Amino acid sequence: MGGCNHGNIKVGKPRWLRRSLPTGPEYEKMRQLLKNNHLTTVCQEAQCPNQFECYSEGTATFMILGERCTRNCHFCAVENKPLSLPDPDEPERVAEAVDILQLRYAVITSVTRDDLEDGGASLFAETIKAVRRVRPKTLIEVLIPDLQGNWEALKTIVDAGPDVLNHNMETVADLYPNVRPEAIYQRSLDLIQKVKEINPQMVTKSGIMVGLGETREQLGKVWDDLLESGCDILTLGQYLQPSKNHLEVVRFVEPEEFAEYEQDALQRGFAGVAAGPFVRSSYQAEKLYRKVRRKIEN
Repeated sequence: MGGCNHGNIKVGKPRWLRRSLPTGPEYEKMRQLLKNNHLTTVCQEAQCPNQFECYSEGTATFMILGERCTRNCHFCAVENKPLSLPDPDEPERVAEAVDILQLRYAVITSVTRDDLEDGGASLFAETIKAVRRVRPKTLIEVLIPDLQGNWEALKTIVDAGPDVLNHNMETVADLYPNVRPEAIYQRSLDLIQKVKEINPQMVTKSGIMVGLGETREQLGKVWDDLLESGCDILTLGQYLQPSKNHLEVVRFVEPEEFAEYEQDALQRGFAGVAAGPFVRSSYQAEKLYRKVRRKIEN
């Protein structure tokens, strides 16, 4: 794996990476439900090709803390420079959405808000608590930013009791300066480790994009680093260029190679792995969580 995208030659998208957006009566029923109740999911906003599968399994992802980010990562389509303070009513709106959709598994994520003293941790905690009040049996996963290494803020989120705490590494260490210039590789690893120090029983998770020019050896290194930090679940998916202003895809990884990655990661010690071209952070989230929970309890 790896290599360079020399000159201006663009890598063509392979046929197997093309997937139609969902259609059909069940999907339309969900779409109308969201529209009629003025609800928004990241699944819809990002036009995720997995959204029908996730909806049918009772999973959806909500983004809190606004729609603009304080960082400007070169792979991400989210606009930067937040325009307003967080909405204090947002936790109740998310809880209402989870209740209306009768979700079994809710994923709560956010933009990065370095402009806030706690990075938005208190709003994460309030959202977790609000969902618990209306649907106590719904499993909750949070996908959080690095909080600039504010471990007190992290404790606020962990103490609120999500079932899974996810923080994505996104790429290998050597590509951070180009892919995530405002993030710090070791800080992200430290966050996973701190979660386990605060609550050893909490399921931890991280995700990586491939196709940015990483080598197989570099991938193995980040997997080992995550395992050493206490990461339970790993997701691996293909990077796709959001626009011509973002990083170009260096390589499209074949489905067979993703299968090899999955086996390699499992053999190294992850309790659960989802790997494939269309895999995103919340793909098969409930299934992976339950698999890992059983391993931890045994």
